[in-house]
Order: sequence, then C-alpha cells, then structure tokens
Amino acid sequence: MFDTLYDWFWWDRIWLPVNLTWADLEDREGLVYAKASHLYITVPYTFAFLLIRCLFERLIATPLAVSAGIKQRVHLKAEDNHILELYYITQCRNPAQADIDGLSKKSSLSMRQVERWFRRRRSQDLPGVLKKFREASWRFVFYILAFIGGIVALYDKEWFYDTREVWTGFPNQSMLESQYWYYILEMSFYGSLLLSVAFDVKRKDFKEQIIHHLATLVLLSFSWCVNYIRIGTLVMIIHDASDVLLESAKLFNYAKWEKTCKSIFVLFAIVFIVTRLIIFPFWLIHCTWVYPVHHYPAFFGYYFFNVMLVVLLCLHIFWAYLILCMIRKFMFGTLTRDERSDNEEEEEEESSLTEDEREEHHQLANRLSVGEKEDKNGSFGCLSHPENLCRSKTVN
Repeated sequence: MFDTLYDWFWWDRIWLPVNLTWADLEDREGLVYAKASHLYITVPYTFAFLLIRCLFERLIATPLAVSAGIKQRVHLKAEDNHILELYYITQCRNPAQADIDGLSKKSSLSMRQVERWFRRRRSQDLPGVLKKFREASWRFVFYILAFIGGIVALYDKEWFYDTREVWTGFPNQSMLESQYWYYILEMSFYGSLLLSVAFDVKRKDFKEQIIHHLATLVLLSFSWCVNYIRIGTLVMIIHDASDVLLESAKLFNYAKWEKTCKSIFVLFAIVFIVTRLIIFPFWLIHCTWVYPVHHYPAFFGYYFFNVMLVVLLCLHIFWAYLILCMIRKFMFGTLTRDERSDNEEEEEEESSLTEDEREEHHQLANRLSVGEKEDKNGSFGCLSHPENLCRSKTVN
C-alpha cells in the first residue's frame, strides 16, 4: 500500500506537463536539476536557524535593546491559587461576573480579590517590549541578508527584468549554485518560523501567519521539485523587500524613535503595496498563469501552483488593510500599537488597576530600579540577573 501511495504521489501527470517525465529532469549534458531529496537538508538547517536565533537574541539583540533603553517589563505576580489557576488554564482567562462569584466562593476570596488575581495572572502572560525587540531584530537581520543575497543572485539574470524569460527553455533550465542556497536558506528560515510561532509574540493574525508559512513552504517545495526555480526566486525577493522595512520600523518603534518609525513605516507601506499588490499579482501571477500555457497544456500542478499564489495574495490584501488602518491612525495621532497586536489587554490591565495596586506596582519597579543601579556586576549586570530589569513603558 505504501508503494502504491508513493507511486501515486509522484505520478508524472500530477507534477509535470504532458509529455514530460521525471527522467527529463535527470542531470545530463552539464545541466543540473533540483531534486526532491535535496529538501532533506532543510531539516537540520531549520534547527540550526533556531540555535543561531537563540544565540543572536541573547548575545546581540539583548545588549542592543538595553543600549536603546529597552528593559524587561515587571509584572505583579499573582498569588498561588490552585482553583483559580486551573480555571485560568482550562476554562477562560477573563471570566464573566457570574463565574467570578462562583470562584469567589470556591477559593474563599472576595470577588475583588478574584478579579485582581485574574488581572495579574493575565498580565504575567503579556509579552514585554524586550521580547518583541529581540524577535524583530532577528527577522530584520535575516531579511536584509536574504534580500541582498537575492539581488546578488538575480541582478544579472534576464528573467529578473523580463518575466517571459522565466519559461524560456523550460524544463531544461539548469539550477545555479546561488539559486540552490537561496532556496535552501529561505525554506529553512520559514521552517524555523513555523516551529517557533507558538513561542513568539502572539498577534491577531496568528492563524494567517501559520497559513502564510505553510503556503510559502508548499510553494517553494513544489517549485523546487518541478524546476520552477526562476519564478520561485522572484516570489522570494519581492517578499523580502518589504519585510526588511517592516522589521526595521518595529525596532525603531520599540526604541521610541517615533518620527523615524513613522517615516520607515510609510515607506514600508508603499513598498508593500507596490511589491505585493501590484508586482505580485500583475507580473508574477500573470507570469505563472498566462505564459506557461504557451509552452505546454495546463495540468494539475499548474493549477495547484497558481491557487497557492492566490492564497498568498489574499493574505497580502488582508495585511494591506491592517497597514492602511495603522497609517490612518497615526496620521490622526491615535496610533498607540501595532494593529496586528493581540496585546491591547495590556493597556486595559493598566487602566483597571486600583490606586493601591498602582502604588504597589510603582514601589516594586522603584526597588528593582535601585537594585539594578547597585548591581556590582558592572554595567551589564541586568543581563546576568534578569529579575533586576525594571519595568518600562509598553511599546507595541
């Protein structure tokens, strides 16, 4: 049964046009083709990216954040309470008034104490600016290196300027070494993002991010196997172009360089719209939808590839809407956070604290701040003792 499924999955008619077989993509006469077996190398590279990211965030991003004045947010810790903790984990993070009344009776606490416990417990789970800065700095470094690498790999290729050349001579298009590494590193990076997405800052577009990473990996894998390498490199480079600006805008936002952040964000919005809502559909999807049928009849892989590109286009339209909402807000002076952020509760938690809680919170922050100044470990003592990092104003 396994052999039957294997043969069906790799059936020529699914992956390749009529009159083409896998034998046509065997290396010969100096031509080198991508092989499905090459993709196995992305697995160890994916975990290597996770390791490099961990080291980068600890050794480079954290000191950089501290030098920019970004510090770990300190939250008041909720008292240990098995009944409330069980409800928080298994039922709801923000219980209704009727549930609070029931929990008050079960835990022998007043309703006000129960409400305070849930506020503090939710606050503990909110990500700090330091975590966001480290994540954005890692993505920024990769995207800018990938974008530069893509330009170096493609600037002298004819299909970079004329998309009709993407299909010239297909499928007898030899894979270049630069294309090999461009593909492998991009796929490994997106694989690492997919594995780490559960631990990264969770935003409102969490599901869309999962769909995007999966669609990207499926597209890259498919294009690799059927030698759609040329169009694949074009898709990757237009995505990296706007991502560089987005992550840099986030970094300046977290560092409270508001004017620089807004300027870069406007530039990002322009580049995003041009690359993903104009070039992507009217050049690249047009290239994969119109030109191939001039060379061979449409087949399953042709429709599959284009459908996946349309899925990405739908995600681009969704994100473009959020981007325009953010621009509208900060143009009118009302932008206070990333529109994709799922942490609006953070501001609500602050505003709902009682006077006593605010005073307790400020006293805790002051004590930690004094402890940080008196640290005998030198100017980077706060890195060796994270508990001494004082609370800073939240920047989303």
